[in-house]
Amino acid sequence: MPVFPEEPEIHETIPGPGVPLPHKSDAPAPRMPSSTAVAAPVPGPRPGPPRPAPPRADRPVPGPRPPARPKSAPAPRPGRPDVQLLPAAAAEAIDRADEAVDALLESGRRPGDVLVLTVGEAHPWQEHELSFGEERYWAQLTDGGDVFYADAAATRPLRRDVVVLVVNEGRSERVAAAARKALERAAKLLVVCGETDTVAPLFA
Repeated sequence: MPVFPEEPEIHETIPGPGVPLPHKSDAPAPRMPSSTAVAAPVPGPRPGPPRPAPPRADRPVPGPRPPARPKSAPAPRPGRPDVQLLPAAAAEAIDRADEAVDALLESGRRPGDVLVLTVGEAHPWQEHELSFGEERYWAQLTDGGDVFYADAAATRPLRRDVVVLVVNEGRSERVAAAARKALERAAKLLVVCGETDTVAPLFA
C-alpha cells in the first residue's frame, strides 16, 4: 500500500525572539479626560451699562483762605496815622519788616513813601548805604526815590507816608521812645514789627 507523506501541521504564528506575545490586555484603552485638567471658567453675563450717579445739589466751591490778619490795633484818632501791629520775636523783627515792606510795594506804595526805622541793631541795608559815606546816605532821603532805612533814634527830620518800625530791642524805655517818634514821623500808616506787646499800650 502506498505511503503518503504526512501533511504538515499548521501552527499559529509565533513571533520571533524578544517580541512579547500579544495579550487581550494589550488592546489600546479608550482615552479618558484627565482629572487634573482645570476646566476653563464660564464667563458670566455681561454687566449692563454704568448707572448714572444720582443728581446732587450744586455746592459752592470754597475760595482761598484769607491770609492771616495782623494783630488788631486801636482805631486811628483824627490826625493820627493808622497803626498795624505785626508780632514777631526780636530776632525775627527785621525779616518781618522786610516782608511788610514787600507787601506795601506790591500793594502799590511807592518805594519813596516808605521809611524803615530800627530800634536796636541797624538794618543791613542801612549799613550797606552808610558804607558809601554819610553824605551820600542822607542824600537818598532827600531824593525820595527808594525805601530809606535809618535808626529810630536819629535826630534828623524823618517823615514819610508809611513808617515801618522794627522792634529788635528788648529795653522797654528805648522801645517806647522809638514808638512815639515813629508815630510822629508816619503821615498815613505805622507798621510795628517785633515785640508789639510792649508798644501796643502806647497807641491806645
